Amino acid sequence: MLQYLCLSDLTKFSTDGCETFWGYNQPYITCSCDHLTYFAVLMVSADLSPKDAEILFYITYIGCGISLFALVITVGLFITTRKLRGDDSKKIHISLAASLILLNVHFLPSQAAAASSSTELCLYVALLLHYSLLASFTWMGLEGFHLYLVLVKVFNIYVRRYLLKLSVVGWGLPAVIVTIMVIIRKDTYGRAFLGFSNANETAICYITDDTAKMVTTLGLFSVVFLFNVIMFGLTIKWYMGGDLNKERRHHEAKQEICTLLTLMVLLGLTWGLIFFSFGHLDTPGLYSFCILNSLQGFSVSIYFVLSWKKSKEAELETGKSSSETKSSNISI
Repeated sequence: MLQYLCLSDLTKFSTDGCETFWGYNQPYITCSCDHLTYFAVLMVSADLSPKDAEILFYITYIGCGISLFALVITVGLFITTRKLRGDDSKKIHISLAASLILLNVHFLPSQAAAASSSTELCLYVALLLHYSLLASFTWMGLEGFHLYLVLVKVFNIYVRRYLLKLSVVGWGLPAVIVTIMVIIRKDTYGRAFLGFSNANETAICYITDDTAKMVTTLGLFSVVFLFNVIMFGLTIKWYMGGDLNKERRHHEAKQEICTLLTLMVLLGLTWGLIFFSFGHLDTPGLYSFCILNSLQGFSVSIYFVLSWKKSKEAELETGKSSSETKSSNISI
């Protein structure tokens, strides 16, 4: 009987994956279904049809699974290859990869943790899920900052303990934000019901307050997004302003386009699709968001491997002019 109360229309909803929660002397029943969660709920919640929610669920979990697998391989390659460990750019890529691993590791079981009876487990998952999301955004911003130093400043700048300072910002800033949220309101993290318009509610372990989610996640991302859009524009200007001859430029045009497209993912520009979820294109925007961003880790891994391969090829080439060498040996 309690399970039936979770359903508003048996022709549309299934009891599969649904659970009911009722506490002693509690005047209401809480219904939770674990088959509607999709990647965009980390940023916003939206009302979707059951069919769209189910499709986005599979897209999200397949994409996140592929990304997690690829990222683990990438980190393993970095650890086992001595030369990669000496490259500052690769270390920054790996830091972003590590934050995305944390994000996927805590997002994938967030529904199961919410359905469990352990409040402590749910609190842990919620805290680490939010922290890893903020850390991912921060490292995307630092990728843009490093790109600026490499392409615009080139070799004319030296920052003492550069990676240490980046790490303090990349891992420290999210920790400060999460700590402040916990101090201000202790029940900020826990079982968060996504508030779909139907009676089937999906719960994950995350931020319980929508305003706090908007301010911290969407707020930080908006700053990073604006900054990285500018950095991406400077990168395109750098590519277009090179002094390579036309024949070589035509030959390498396809490779440069692929690099720029992958760089968009590295800088997190595809996360900007979340802004479309507030207008008339909310459902198409969410589909695009979930497809591209659940696979972000996979794209980062491809970029990491391709940039490593390009660096190795550049070392083997000889007899280049100084301008050609400058254009091909910069590692980003």
